[in-house]
Amino acid sequence: MMDTRDCACGQTTVRDEAARWFVRLQEPAIDVAEQQRFEHWLAEHPQHRDEFQWLQGLWSAADLLPAARLRALCEIPPALSKRRPFLRYAVAASVVAVALGLGLFSGLNSSSTYTAEFSTALGERRHVALPDGSVIDLNSRSHLQVRYEKGQRGIELTEGEAMFNVAHDSDRPFVVEAGSGKVTVTGTRFDVRRGARDTRVAVEQGTVKVQGRGAADNAFISLTAGLGTRVDAQGNVAAAYAVNPAELTAWRSGKLVFNNASLSDVAEEVSRYREKPLTVSNDKVGQLRLTSVFKSDNTDALLKALPNILPVAVRTLGDGSQEIISK
Repeated sequence: MMDTRDCACGQTTVRDEAARWFVRLQEPAIDVAEQQRFEHWLAEHPQHRDEFQWLQGLWSAADLLPAARLRALCEIPPALSKRRPFLRYAVAASVVAVALGLGLFSGLNSSSTYTAEFSTALGERRHVALPDGSVIDLNSRSHLQVRYEKGQRGIELTEGEAMFNVAHDSDRPFVVEAGSGKVTVTGTRFDVRRGARDTRVAVEQGTVKVQGRGAADNAFISLTAGLGTRVDAQGNVAAAYAVNPAELTAWRSGKLVFNNASLSDVAEEVSRYREKPLTVSNDKVGQLRLTSVFKSDNTDALLKALPNILPVAVRTLGDGSQEIISK
């Protein structure tokens, strides 16, 4: 049964709310406050994200229609242009229906190929819907390439971090390659972070297979919900260990959550959100542990707080970067 909630516009369904947000996000630009309200709405309830992702998956099919036909389908008569945003949602569904009728929705054709490339700038997060209904959330300073072909849905994460919500397709495994690691699934939710020293994988839902890139097909470990692993630069996969997926993916709501994290890992993560990198002066400093929560858009607050939490200081180097040193 469709969930119904109260919102500022009165009684409405979650699907109506998703439609309204979808229309707002089609504008050329939205301000930071509006983006934050959207992120807050997504985080309020799992169904919010599910409905929004479903709508984006439908709309992705429109990319496969000829431009002239798409414009004609999406034209809204002036007399109706002031009606509630759900009208455009209905138009989106109509476009998809036509796409399906013409056999243009590549998500239904396992022999179809699809290629794309997505990236984010400093401080930017991006929500991407793929033609098969899979959805990717990209963290700051991230870059990936997508290639769907017969028998496989392939992703190459060349930089940064991404959260994957994979539509189930047993005939076409979803394979993410990042650094020296490779993750294979048929449908699940998981996070992949490519760092300078290793690639980390954490599973929120379902099961994934993790192996070193180039390893034999039978050389892998399986991760289920609440488990994670690391793949080092040589392709060695660590034994599975318990993780808190909510903490690891808190970046989706603009938070940095550190739970007994080494300062080396903290510095690497914080650098993703700063113009200049943050480093540690030596291994001894890097092994100090931090437990705290900060906003990803205000890493200066973290640097100011560090000397009050740990026996360290932060100094600015000649190139404008900053380094954590012992007091």
